Amino acid sequence: MLKKTFAALTLGAALVAGQAMAADYLIDKEGQHAFVNFKIGHLGYSFIYGTFKDFDGSFSYDEKNPEASKVKVTLKTASVDTNHAERDKHIRSGDFLNVSKNPTATFESTSVKSTGQGTADVTGNLTLNGVTKPVVIKAKFVGQGDDPWGGYRAGFEGSTKIKLKDFEIQKDLGPASQEAELIISIEGVRA
Repeated sequence: MLKKTFAALTLGAALVAGQAMAADYLIDKEGQHAFVNFKIGHLGYSFIYGTFKDFDGSFSYDEKNPEASKVKVTLKTASVDTNHAERDKHIRSGDFLNVSKNPTATFESTSVKSTGQGTADVTGNLTLNGVTKPVVIKAKFVGQGDDPWGGYRAGFEGSTKIKLKDFEIQKDLGPASQEAELIISIEGVRA
């Protein structure tokens, strides 16, 4: 009985210690060290690249237990920018993002699964155009350490592909434009 009690206490202490090692970070939006970009085919001849300029978020990262990590991001859909004002206006319309009805898009992780040294599959719920679907972001740890301003930072990058029709974006731009790649790069400052 004493051995079982000791084992339970040791396991409990290890779990608490593991949880204490997780650090919370705020995504560095102010310093413009984070990006939510996308890439989509244009007629099968080239690609259109774009970004969302206004977003916010946070993540929790435990180097010793990466699977306990979490991330949450909220972006303003009207901040879409493809470097072409008329196209951006069209993307904001009901044909695509319908920003007047759906002013935000969100991603919130539900699990993190390590896939190798510094890599993981981050599964979570993406809400876009009023539709929530699970997606998997292939993520890579970039690095961490002290910054010149007395803070501590950590950075990650990742990507996923989404089918536009899964998010009720019905405008059909042809077979080369059925899905978009989301490319995310985040640097966070430890809170």
